[in-house]
Amino acid sequence: MPENSANSTSEVELNRLEYRVGELISVCERLQEENRSLRNQQQQLISERANLIEKNEQVRVRVEAMINRLRQMERS
Repeated sequence: MPENSANSTSEVELNRLEYRVGELISVCERLQEENRSLRNQQQQLISERANLIEKNEQVRVRVEAMINRLRQMERS
C-alpha cells in the first residue's frame, strides 16, 4: 500500500472519528441541558406538591372544625 493511500485512509478515519466525537459532544450538551431543565421542573413540582399538601391540611382542619360546630349545634 502506498504511503499516500495509507495517509489518506488514516485522514479519512480521523475525520470520521472527529465528526463522531463532535456529535457525542453535541449529544452530551443537549442531555446536560435537558437534565438541568428536568431538575428545575422537579424542584417546581416538589414545591407545588408541598403547597398542595399544606392547603389540603388547612382545608381538612377547617372541615373538621365545621363538623364539630355542627355536632355542637345538634346537641344544643
